[in-house]
Formats: sequence, C-alpha cells, structure tokens
Amino acid sequence: MRESGLNFSRFWTYPTCSPTRASMLTGKYGYLTDVRWANQKLNENEVLLQNYISKNTNDTYATAVVGKWHISGYDTTINPESFGIDYYAGIFTGSVKDYYNWPLLENGESTTSTEYTTEKLTDLATNWIQEQDKPWFMWLAYNAPHTPFHVPPADMHGQGNLPPYTKGADPMPYFMASIEAMDFQIGKLLNSLSERERQHTLIICIGDNGTEPAVTQATYTENQVKRSLYQGGINMPLYISGKGVTRTGTDNNLITSTDIFATIADIAGINVKEINDSKSFKSLLTEKDSIRMYQYSEMKNDKKDAWTISNGTYKLIVFGNENEEMFNLRTDPYEKNNLLKSALGNTDKQAKLELEAELKKIRNLG
Repeated sequence: MRESGLNFSRFWTYPTCSPTRASMLTGKYGYLTDVRWANQKLNENEVLLQNYISKNTNDTYATAVVGKWHISGYDTTINPESFGIDYYAGIFTGSVKDYYNWPLLENGESTTSTEYTTEKLTDLATNWIQEQDKPWFMWLAYNAPHTPFHVPPADMHGQGNLPPYTKGADPMPYFMASIEAMDFQIGKLLNSLSERERQHTLIICIGDNGTEPAVTQATYTENQVKRSLYQGGINMPLYISGKGVTRTGTDNNLITSTDIFATIADIAGINVKEINDSKSFKSLLTEKDSIRMYQYSEMKNDKKDAWTISNGTYKLIVFGNENEEMFNLRTDPYEKNNLLKSALGNTDKQAKLELEAELKKIRNLG
C-alpha cells in the first residue's frame, strides 16, 4: 500500500491512542473535547465523522467501526452506534489481557472470543463489507501491535518458533510478529475485495501513537516514544493509496490527526476544506500543495500537562510547570539538543516568538 500510494512524513498524532482517535473523529484538538489521554471519555454530543458524512450526503455511505474503540472511558452504554454509526463490533477498551481470550462487543452485547484478535477483527470487517449493497466507510482499528506481548499464529509471521512470552524475555520478536500478523490480515482483507471494489476503494493507513517503551529502537530513548510529545511519540505513519491517489513517494506537508476529519469528508463528496481544527489535505493526493504552516499536539493526565507546536523546522514543547524545550528538527530530528539550554541566536529567538504566538492563538489564550 505504501509503495503504490503517498506517504506522509510529518503526520502528528497524540502520545496515546484515545485523544488521537477523538481528534480524527471530531476534527477538534484535545483540549476542546477533554480527551487528552488514554481512557478519557468523549462527550456524547460530539458529531463524529461518520455521522457528519451521513447527514451531509443523504446517508450515501454505510458506516462501520470494527476493532478498538477506547474513547468512551469505561461506560459501555456509549459505543460507536450511540454516535450514529451503523455497525460496531470490537474491543471496547484499550487492550486485551489475552489475544486468544477476550471480550468482544457486538450489537451492544458482550461475548468471549477465543479467536486471535487481529484475525477476528479482519473477519468481522470482511463480513460486514460483503453484506453492503451501497458505498461504505469502514473504520478498522486493530489493537495490535500492543501489549501484552504474545505469539501470533505461526503462519502469520516470520519470527521463527517463538515460545510463549514470559517476563524478562526479549519482547522485540514478539512485537515484530504482531506487526507481521497485522500486515498478513490487512492483505487478507484487501484480497477479499473484488477487483472492482479494489479499484473504487481508498485506503488510509495510520499509526495512532508511538511505540511501547519496552521495544524502543535507536535512535529514540524510552522517554521519547509512546506517552511523550517527542517525535517518537507523535510523528506517526500515514499513507494513502487506491482510488483517486495519483501521487506516489513522500509528501512533507505538516499534517495533524484532526485533519483526517475534513479530508475524509471532502473525499466523501462534501464541499468542506476546513472545519473545527481540521483542514482537508485531499488535494495532496493528486498535486503538490501547502496545507498548514504549523502543527500542534498536547497531553494531559494526572501527572503532566503539556503541549507542543512546530513549523516543520523548529519545535517548541511547553509543560504546565512552565518548563520549555525547543529543538531544530532539521538538524536534530531525534531531539537530543534542547536549544533552550543555552542563549538563543537571533534566528532561533525569532522562531520561538512566532511559535509562542501561534500556540497562544491555537489555545485561544489571546
């Protein structure tokens, strides 16, 4: 998919999954939805992307969410169907304790599935798609790769004969195996589509937050990945292929997870280029263009409140305790040199002032 489509090298999400999902589904920054960390609950009055599309296209598309939901806290009375989505089946919370024995929520009822989660989610998505007789929008959210580390079915990965994972073992081959298994199942889903369906389907593949610290790879450190505002925590994969994508290679535009909302709505035929905190980047699928001058992300949990902004070259991170860090991403992409540890030159100083002004504007602090 990546080689046949367009890869976005500067796509910002949030440091954990729930706020990323909420931002894509509402087109709003986290501080506006109060979803800024995992397990936080999205207000039932929010208009989700699927419902927005249905209302503005005379219900042209059948809509489904399959897989991980994780934006209703622990309130199981609120699921995607509560927001107007036609069908939901999957994992209500953020993860499972056992990939081969887990609670499956479908049609509002919970049962226990003993099928490998990645495979079961693929089958659920495939079955729903095959039942549709009109255009459809499938949101398939795998929970892998994710802890707990485990051994996927042997035919889905090439990591060898792995024993059951035990604490203290090297988690890397198990982590890689879960990614391979997901790739295997994505291929299975795409191969289930007819040639005509494939020709008329647009595929968007997204990572929602950084890698688990236990499987951090150089040149990042464990405090620079998931649960952090460093690039390893928020600069995630995004690639798009299929119907309507004529550009290939890498696009370096600044994109945020909120932009998924306007972009998919635009693709669905709604004349919207900008809504809430979302800007459509549909034009990039066919031509070079410029979408944003800045990108923004944030986090807030019981221990830490922080936000960050970048213009593509400079990145400023501001913490609730008033500490700040600033990096030049062009010369220091792995954020090893905090420019604020020494006196700033004129260029760096001007860049910081501009970032601060835009940050103030974004957060409505002016």
